Amino acid sequence: MFQDILAPVPASLLDSVREKDEPLLGNWLRVHDEIDGFPDWEDCQICIMGVLEARGSADFPQQADAPNAIRQHLYRLFPGDWHGLKVADIGNLYPGESRDDTFAALIDLLRDQLQRGILPIVLGGSHDLVYAMYRAYEYNDRTVNMASVDARFDLGKQEDGALNERNYLSHVILQKPYRLFNFANLGYQSYFNHPEERDLMERMHFDLVRLGELRSDIRLCEPIFRDTDLVSIDFSAMKSMMGGVVRHGPNGLTEEEVCALARYAGISDKLSSFGLFGLDAASPAASGMSLLAAQTVWYLIEGYCGRKGDFPLSDRGAYDRFAVLVEDSDDELIFYRSPLSGRWWMDVPVTLSETPDKKTMVMVPCTHDDYEQACNNEIPERWWKAYRKSV
Repeated sequence: MFQDILAPVPASLLDSVREKDEPLLGNWLRVHDEIDGFPDWEDCQICIMGVLEARGSADFPQQADAPNAIRQHLYRLFPGDWHGLKVADIGNLYPGESRDDTFAALIDLLRDQLQRGILPIVLGGSHDLVYAMYRAYEYNDRTVNMASVDARFDLGKQEDGALNERNYLSHVILQKPYRLFNFANLGYQSYFNHPEERDLMERMHFDLVRLGELRSDIRLCEPIFRDTDLVSIDFSAMKSMMGGVVRHGPNGLTEEEVCALARYAGISDKLSSFGLFGLDAASPAASGMSLLAAQTVWYLIEGYCGRKGDFPLSDRGAYDRFAVLVEDSDDELIFYRSPLSGRWWMDVPVTLSETPDKKTMVMVPCTHDDYEQACNNEIPERWWKAYRKSV
């Protein structure tokens, strides 16, 4: 039903790969190409698509050319130990007559994949496409958690008006019905963000991890991804020495760090959509950054194949349980450790919309350090943040 709005992958990207008798991704993927047409994708676990839309970026419209630049390198990588995994590349979403048309088509396309349990990987395009990705979750009556790897909050100001890549988050927050429960910015750089924006984000109890914090201990991001539905990476968060990104600066993430973050995201049992944005396809250095983007996709898929299926649903008896009595507290703090992955959760009393008159214990992802902090008679900040969000 979506064949008319999706352009096939150009033959030039596939010919040189298919000439080689090797199990490269270009031969391994189910690709929407110009000869064989649209592939069978309904039974796939992961679906890759490009979105040739960058009208939300007044300064860098060449981001619309990034999807094929990424594929040029992605198709030449070898798959990992991904036995049984089915991945399709369904081509590029045509830009609509207006940007709203593109967004409407992307929402429909993503919503269909989410309902099928397929993980979509969106290759942008400008970062405001995340707004359409968020809107795709409107089909179900539940909250959504988002995380963005970005040097900037992209909150913008109320008077900024029309949606663009610098203010998309404010449009997400104000979109009715209000479904955004948590937002996390990973790797932000203070000098790129207005202090009032940071104050607002903290008042909303969002998770903010500065670049320095992330680089000193990248493991801080894993529990955040574990509780996130939608993850996006804006390559403006990379170091300028990489080149090939929009609005880069002298500080930022390294190649190894962005790949590690993608793997953390892929491991998350809750992650249901992922997007890459901010590539300057017209830059002389675009080839190197496009290769990094391709490797980022590879690590996301690698992480997906490493999922343990231990995302907590209802059976707490499947976990190792630890009770900690913190001084000056009336209640015990309850921690859980998965015997499958060794990952940690903790019980936090929250108010749910279904039961507004009472508190419900919800398992919140945490780390072993949080457990040790409780053992030292300190209530972890992660616990307080989750608790305050529901008050």
